[in-house]
Amino acid sequence: QELEQQYSPSRWSPRLGSDAVIQAHMEATAAGTQRARSGPRTLLNIPYGDGDREKLDIYFPAEPHDAFPVLVYIHGGYWQCLSKDESGFAAPPLVSQGVALVAVGYDIAPEGRCCPAEPVPALVVPRCPPDPPALCPGHMDAMVLQVRRSLAFLVRQFHGFSGVYLCGHSAGAHLAAMVLATDWSEYEATPDIKGVVLVSGIYDLKPILLTYVNDALNMSQEVAQRNSPMLCIPPVVPKSCEVLVAVAQHDSPEFRRQSQEYGQALRAAGWSVSLLDLAGVDHFDIIEKLSEESYVLTQVGAGEGRQG
Repeated sequence: QELEQQYSPSRWSPRLGSDAVIQAHMEATAAGTQRARSGPRTLLNIPYGDGDREKLDIYFPAEPHDAFPVLVYIHGGYWQCLSKDESGFAAPPLVSQGVALVAVGYDIAPEGRCCPAEPVPALVVPRCPPDPPALCPGHMDAMVLQVRRSLAFLVRQFHGFSGVYLCGHSAGAHLAAMVLATDWSEYEATPDIKGVVLVSGIYDLKPILLTYVNDALNMSQEVAQRNSPMLCIPPVVPKSCEVLVAVAQHDSPEFRRQSQEYGQALRAAGWSVSLLDLAGVDHFDIIEKLSEESYVLTQVGAGEGRQG
Protein backbone atom coordinates (compact mmCIF):
# COMPACT_ATOMS: atom_id res chain seq x y z
CA GLN A 1 0.00 0.00 0.00
CA GLU A 2 2.82 2.43 0.83
CA LEU A 3 4.62 1.65 -2.45
CA GLU A 4 1.41 2.28 -4.39
CA GLN A 5 1.14 5.68 -2.72
CA GLN A 6 4.77 6.55 -3.43
CA TYR A 7 4.44 5.76 -7.12
CA SER A 8 1.14 7.59 -7.58
CA PRO A 9 2.37 11.12 -8.43
CA SER A 10 -1.11 12.64 -8.57
CA ARG A 11 -1.68 11.89 -4.88
CA TRP A 12 1.12 14.27 -3.90
CA SER A 13 -0.11 17.41 -5.64
CA PRO A 14 -1.39 20.12 -3.26
CA ARG A 15 -3.14 21.95 -6.11
CA LEU A 16 -5.87 19.50 -7.11
CA GLY A 17 -7.25 16.08 -6.35
CA SER A 18 -5.69 13.00 -7.89
CA ASP A 19 -8.00 12.66 -10.91
CA ALA A 20 -8.33 16.40 -11.42
CA VAL A 21 -4.59 17.08 -11.59
CA ILE A 22 -4.12 14.38 -14.24
CA GLN A 23 -7.01 15.73 -16.30
CA ALA A 24 -5.70 19.28 -15.98
CA HIS A 25 -2.26 18.13 -17.10
CA MET A 26 -3.61 16.41 -20.19
CA GLU A 27 -5.72 19.41 -21.10
CA ALA A 28 -2.91 21.91 -20.57
CA THR A 29 -0.35 20.01 -22.64
CA ALA A 30 -2.85 19.26 -25.43
CA ALA A 31 -4.00 22.88 -25.64
CA GLY A 32 -0.42 24.14 -25.59
CA THR A 33 0.50 21.75 -28.39
CA GLN A 34 -2.41 22.90 -30.52
CA ARG A 35 -1.25 26.50 -30.13
CA ALA A 36 2.29 25.52 -31.08
CA ARG A 37 1.10 23.71 -34.20
CA SER A 38 -0.32 26.94 -35.53
CA GLY A 39 3.23 28.24 -35.92
CA PRO A 40 4.54 28.90 -39.42
CA ARG A 41 7.37 26.36 -39.46
CA THR A 42 6.19 22.93 -38.36
CA LEU A 43 6.54 19.44 -39.81
CA LEU A 44 4.05 16.98 -38.30
CA ASN A 45 3.81 13.20 -38.33
CA ILE A 46 7.21 12.47 -39.84
CA PRO A 47 7.62 8.66 -39.75
CA TYR A 48 10.85 7.26 -38.35
CA GLY A 49 9.51 3.69 -38.53
CA ASP A 50 6.52 1.67 -39.68
CA GLY A 51 4.48 1.75 -36.45
CA ASP A 52 1.42 3.96 -36.04
CA ARG A 53 3.06 5.98 -33.27
CA GLU A 54 6.58 5.97 -34.71
CA LYS A 55 6.39 9.58 -35.79
CA LEU A 56 8.00 12.91 -34.98
CA ASP A 57 6.65 16.46 -34.86
CA ILE A 58 9.27 19.14 -35.54
CA TYR A 59 8.87 22.79 -34.63
CA PHE A 60 11.53 24.90 -36.34
CA PRO A 61 12.76 28.32 -35.27
CA ALA A 62 10.97 31.16 -37.02
CA GLU A 63 14.28 32.59 -38.21
CA PRO A 64 16.78 29.72 -38.20
CA HIS A 65 20.48 30.32 -38.63
CA ASP A 66 22.66 28.08 -40.76
CA ALA A 67 22.97 25.70 -37.82
CA PHE A 68 20.59 25.62 -34.89
CA PRO A 69 20.16 23.42 -31.80
CA VAL A 70 17.31 20.98 -31.33
CA LEU A 71 15.60 19.94 -28.10
CA VAL A 72 14.08 16.46 -28.33
CA TYR A 73 11.14 16.07 -25.95
CA ILE A 74 10.07 12.61 -24.71
CA HIS A 75 6.68 12.60 -23.04
CA GLY A 76 5.66 10.87 -19.84
CA GLY A 77 2.41 9.14 -18.95
CA TYR A 78 3.76 6.09 -17.09
CA TRP A 79 4.51 4.44 -20.46
CA GLN A 80 0.76 3.95 -20.98
CA CYS A 81 -0.82 7.28 -21.91
CA LEU A 82 -0.10 10.63 -23.61
CA SER A 83 1.57 11.00 -27.00
CA LYS A 84 3.43 13.47 -29.17
CA ASP A 85 0.06 15.20 -29.64
CA GLU A 86 0.49 16.57 -26.11
CA SER A 87 4.23 17.19 -26.46
CA GLY A 88 4.64 20.40 -28.45
CA PHE A 89 3.54 22.82 -25.72
CA ALA A 90 7.13 23.93 -25.01
CA ALA A 91 7.81 24.90 -28.62
CA PRO A 92 6.78 28.61 -28.71
CA PRO A 93 9.30 29.98 -26.17
CA LEU A 94 12.07 27.79 -27.61
CA VAL A 95 11.58 28.51 -31.30
CA SER A 96 11.41 32.22 -30.51
CA GLN A 97 14.96 31.89 -29.19
CA GLY A 98 16.29 29.91 -32.14
CA VAL A 99 15.90 26.38 -30.74
CA ALA A 100 13.95 23.70 -32.63
CA LEU A 101 11.76 21.26 -30.71
CA VAL A 102 11.14 17.66 -31.72
CA ALA A 103 8.29 15.73 -30.08
CA VAL A 104 8.82 11.96 -30.16
CA GLY A 105 5.97 9.50 -30.55
CA TYR A 106 6.35 5.92 -29.35
CA ASP A 107 4.08 2.95 -28.70
CA ILE A 108 2.67 2.71 -25.20
CA ALA A 109 1.32 -0.10 -23.05
CA PRO A 110 -0.96 -2.07 -22.78
CA GLU A 111 -0.22 -3.12 -26.37
CA GLY A 112 2.86 -4.88 -25.01
CA ARG A 113 0.76 -7.35 -23.00
CA CYS A 114 0.92 -9.70 -25.99
CA CYS A 115 4.51 -10.37 -24.88
CA PRO A 116 4.51 -12.73 -21.88
CA ALA A 117 6.70 -11.90 -18.92
CA GLU A 118 9.89 -13.92 -19.12
CA PRO A 119 11.11 -15.98 -16.17
CA VAL A 120 14.21 -14.60 -14.48
CA PRO A 121 17.16 -17.03 -14.44
CA ALA A 122 18.58 -17.62 -10.98
CA LEU A 123 21.58 -15.52 -9.98
CA VAL A 124 21.65 -13.64 -13.28
CA VAL A 125 21.72 -9.84 -13.28
CA PRO A 126 21.30 -8.53 -16.86
CA ARG A 127 23.59 -5.63 -17.77
CA CYS A 128 22.04 -3.70 -20.66
CA PRO A 129 22.24 -6.25 -23.48
CA PRO A 130 21.75 -5.23 -27.13
CA ASP A 131 18.22 -4.33 -28.18
CA PRO A 132 15.98 -7.40 -28.63
CA PRO A 133 15.11 -8.20 -32.26
CA ALA A 134 11.31 -8.47 -32.35
CA LEU A 135 8.91 -7.13 -29.74
CA CYS A 136 5.26 -6.27 -29.45
CA PRO A 137 4.40 -2.54 -29.48
CA GLY A 138 4.19 -1.19 -25.95
CA HIS A 139 6.73 -3.62 -24.46
CA MET A 140 9.30 -1.75 -22.37
CA ASP A 141 12.17 -3.02 -24.53
CA ALA A 142 10.33 -1.78 -27.61
CA MET A 143 9.74 1.71 -26.19
CA VAL A 144 13.43 2.13 -25.38
CA LEU A 145 14.35 0.90 -28.85
CA GLN A 146 11.88 3.28 -30.53
CA VAL A 147 13.26 6.36 -28.78
CA ARG A 148 16.80 5.37 -29.73
CA ARG A 149 15.78 4.79 -33.35
CA SER A 150 13.94 8.11 -33.47
CA LEU A 151 17.14 9.97 -32.56
CA ALA A 152 19.22 8.06 -35.08
CA PHE A 153 16.64 8.85 -37.76
CA LEU A 154 16.58 12.51 -36.80
CA VAL A 155 20.29 13.06 -37.20
CA ARG A 156 20.44 11.02 -40.41
CA GLN A 157 17.59 12.85 -42.11
CA PHE A 158 18.03 16.40 -40.87
CA HIS A 159 21.35 18.17 -41.15
CA GLY A 160 22.41 21.51 -39.77
CA PHE A 161 21.76 20.91 -36.09
CA SER A 162 24.44 22.52 -33.96
CA GLY A 163 23.70 20.06 -31.17
CA VAL A 164 21.05 17.70 -29.84
CA TYR A 165 19.55 18.18 -26.38
CA LEU A 166 17.15 15.76 -24.70
CA CYS A 167 14.33 16.53 -22.29
CA GLY A 168 12.18 13.83 -20.76
CA HIS A 169 9.45 14.01 -18.15
CA SER A 170 8.51 11.18 -15.78
CA ALA A 171 8.48 8.01 -17.92
CA GLY A 172 10.03 10.14 -20.65
CA ALA A 173 12.92 10.97 -18.32
CA HIS A 174 13.46 7.23 -17.88
CA LEU A 175 13.56 6.79 -21.68
CA ALA A 176 15.92 9.75 -22.09
CA ALA A 177 18.20 8.26 -19.45
CA MET A 178 18.22 4.96 -21.34
CA VAL A 179 19.34 6.88 -24.43
CA LEU A 180 22.51 7.78 -22.53
CA ALA A 181 23.33 4.07 -22.34
CA THR A 182 22.98 3.48 -26.09
CA ASP A 183 25.64 1.77 -28.19
CA TRP A 184 25.22 3.95 -31.27
CA SER A 185 27.40 1.70 -33.41
CA GLU A 186 24.26 -0.40 -33.92
CA TYR A 187 22.26 2.52 -35.36
CA GLU A 188 24.38 3.86 -38.25
CA ALA A 189 24.30 7.30 -36.66
CA THR A 190 25.64 8.94 -33.53
CA PRO A 191 23.65 11.93 -32.24
CA ASP A 192 25.78 14.76 -30.90
CA ILE A 193 24.01 14.88 -27.55
CA LYS A 194 25.29 17.94 -25.73
CA GLY A 195 22.80 18.13 -22.88
CA VAL A 196 20.04 16.17 -21.14
CA VAL A 197 17.29 17.50 -18.87
CA LEU A 198 15.65 14.74 -16.83
CA VAL A 199 12.49 15.89 -15.07
CA SER A 200 10.82 13.91 -12.25
CA GLY A 201 11.91 10.58 -13.66
CA ILE A 202 12.11 6.94 -12.60
CA TYR A 203 15.56 5.40 -12.96
CA ASP A 204 15.11 2.08 -11.16
CA LEU A 205 12.09 0.15 -12.45
CA LYS A 206 12.19 -2.67 -9.93
CA PRO A 207 9.99 -1.00 -7.28
CA ILE A 208 7.13 -0.48 -9.74
CA LEU A 209 6.94 -4.23 -10.37
CA LEU A 210 5.03 -4.36 -7.09
CA THR A 211 2.57 -1.57 -7.98
CA TYR A 212 -0.48 -1.01 -10.15
CA VAL A 213 1.79 0.55 -12.79
CA ASN A 214 2.99 -2.87 -13.86
CA ASP A 215 -0.56 -4.12 -14.48
CA ALA A 216 -0.36 -2.58 -17.94
CA LEU A 217 3.40 -2.88 -18.49
CA ASN A 218 3.54 -6.59 -17.61
CA MET A 219 7.27 -6.40 -16.94
CA SER A 220 9.26 -9.28 -15.52
CA GLN A 221 12.11 -8.64 -13.13
CA GLU A 222 14.55 -9.23 -15.99
CA VAL A 223 12.88 -6.61 -18.21
CA ALA A 224 12.84 -4.12 -15.34
CA GLN A 225 16.53 -4.71 -14.58
CA ARG A 226 17.81 -4.33 -18.13
CA ASN A 227 15.75 -1.17 -18.60
CA SER A 228 16.75 0.54 -15.36
CA PRO A 229 19.14 3.45 -16.02
CA MET A 230 20.59 2.97 -12.53
CA LEU A 231 21.94 -0.39 -13.76
CA CYS A 232 23.07 1.00 -17.11
CA ILE A 233 25.40 3.85 -16.16
CA PRO A 234 27.56 4.35 -19.27
CA PRO A 235 31.25 3.77 -18.53
CA VAL A 236 32.31 6.09 -21.36
CA VAL A 237 31.42 9.72 -20.69
CA PRO A 238 30.86 12.13 -23.63
CA LYS A 239 33.21 15.07 -23.38
CA SER A 240 30.63 17.82 -23.79
CA CYS A 241 27.36 16.37 -22.43
CA GLU A 242 25.81 18.13 -19.43
CA VAL A 243 23.04 16.40 -17.47
CA LEU A 244 20.47 18.19 -15.34
CA VAL A 245 18.36 16.03 -13.02
CA ALA A 246 15.32 18.02 -11.85
CA VAL A 247 12.69 17.05 -9.31
CA ALA A 248 9.63 18.79 -7.87
CA GLN A 249 9.12 19.83 -4.27
CA HIS A 250 5.79 18.00 -4.36
CA ASP A 251 7.05 14.83 -5.99
CA SER A 252 6.79 11.83 -3.68
CA PRO A 253 9.76 10.88 -1.50
CA GLU A 254 10.42 7.89 -3.76
CA PHE A 255 10.56 10.03 -6.91
CA ARG A 256 12.84 12.46 -5.13
CA ARG A 257 15.08 9.65 -3.89
CA GLN A 258 15.36 8.13 -7.35
CA SER A 259 16.36 11.47 -8.90
CA GLN A 260 18.99 12.12 -6.25
CA GLU A 261 20.50 8.64 -6.43
CA TYR A 262 20.61 8.53 -10.22
CA GLY A 263 22.25 11.95 -10.38
CA GLN A 264 24.81 10.85 -7.82
CA ALA A 265 25.49 7.61 -9.72
CA LEU A 266 26.12 9.51 -12.97
CA ARG A 267 28.40 11.95 -11.17
CA ALA A 268 30.36 9.11 -9.56
CA ALA A 269 30.89 7.64 -13.05
CA GLY A 270 32.42 10.90 -14.23
CA TRP A 271 29.44 12.62 -15.85
CA SER A 272 28.88 16.36 -15.49
CA VAL A 273 25.65 16.47 -13.48
CA SER A 274 23.59 19.17 -11.79
CA LEU A 275 20.70 18.45 -9.42
CA LEU A 276 17.79 20.89 -9.32
CA ASP A 277 15.08 20.76 -6.65
CA LEU A 278 12.27 23.04 -7.83
CA ALA A 279 10.14 24.63 -5.11
CA GLY A 280 6.41 25.21 -5.40
CA VAL A 281 5.70 22.70 -8.17
CA ASP A 282 4.37 19.17 -8.36
CA HIS A 283 4.96 16.25 -10.70
CA PHE A 284 2.81 17.82 -13.40
CA ASP A 285 3.28 21.57 -13.47
CA ILE A 286 7.06 21.11 -13.19
CA ILE A 287 6.88 20.27 -16.91
CA GLU A 288 3.76 22.21 -17.92
CA LYS A 289 5.61 25.44 -17.15
CA LEU A 290 7.96 24.78 -20.07
CA SER A 291 5.39 26.75 -22.06
CA GLU A 292 6.46 29.85 -20.11
CA GLU A 293 9.45 31.77 -21.43
CA SER A 294 10.58 32.90 -17.96
CA TYR A 295 10.45 29.42 -16.37
CA VAL A 296 13.81 28.15 -15.15
CA LEU A 297 13.73 24.90 -17.15
CA THR A 298 12.70 26.77 -20.29
CA GLN A 299 15.68 29.04 -19.79
CA VAL A 300 17.91 26.00 -19.28
CA GLY A 301 16.73 24.49 -22.57
CA ALA A 302 17.05 27.73 -24.48
CA GLY A 303 20.39 28.56 -22.84
CA GLU A 304 21.89 25.17 -23.63
CA GLY A 305 20.65 25.57 -27.18
CA ARG A 306 22.29 28.95 -27.62
CA GLN A 307 25.58 27.53 -26.33
CA GLY A 308 25.23 24.71 -28.85
